[in-house]
Amino acid sequence: MKTTAKVDPKADDGDNSSPVVACANHLVWLVSVTLLCGMGVVLLLVWNRSVSLAVIGGTASLWFLFTGFIHYFFRDPAPDVPQTPGSFVSPAHGLVDVVDETSNLDFMNGPCRRISIFLSVLDVHVQYAPAAGKVVLSRHQPGRFLSAVGTDSARHNENQVVGLQLSEAPDERVAVKQIAGFIARRIRTWATEGEVVSRGSRLGLIQFGSRCELYLPLSAQLKVQPGDRVVGGETVVATRLEAELRTPTPASQTASVL
Repeated sequence: MKTTAKVDPKADDGDNSSPVVACANHLVWLVSVTLLCGMGVVLLLVWNRSVSLAVIGGTASLWFLFTGFIHYFFRDPAPDVPQTPGSFVSPAHGLVDVVDETSNLDFMNGPCRRISIFLSVLDVHVQYAPAAGKVVLSRHQPGRFLSAVGTDSARHNENQVVGLQLSEAPDERVAVKQIAGFIARRIRTWATEGEVVSRGSRLGLIQFGSRCELYLPLSAQLKVQPGDRVVGGETVVATRLEAELRTPTPASQTASVL
């Protein structure tokens, strides 16, 4: 039977603040100061009462629209993380558009399975640990800012790779690649090398439409295909073969031999 556990996205920060919400508040503060300064300059230059009221009304409307969008975009839901041993959860919310086999010599040491997920501007942009393990790599790679809609962006765009050594199988590794896009030009990664993370815990954030890729061992049994929508930290996208072999058959499905 599938069991889940609600992971508080704020729990791994040690206090009641969320770095995702902190990013939103910082952007709102910057835009608020910019709009107020711009409005002040216009009001100083234009003393006409009707124009001044229009400027104040327009500035207020822009502020409310921007603030609403930012807080919607930077939402930070707590995932219901499956507790099934050997399961890998999606590292991001979005649409699976590539499931294939590739080669990653930098961290996976050769051939591996890849699941690529496109995140639109309407998706949650927090990334999550696909499994419990120790962060043994956190590396930033400068690059271009091609549209994240195209799968070529994974090779050419700026990215951050977070590599995990699995707690359940220390000889196996998985990696999550955060990929910037044409609009998304800011990658934030909070997981640091040497840190031990749990399945479904927060790894980082990509600001505005982007892409995320998950690299798994060849032995992983995939559970998704192109066209599937996944929920970060919740949707099981693959399982370890060894875990499936060890899963006991339910008594109701076991035939009795007399």
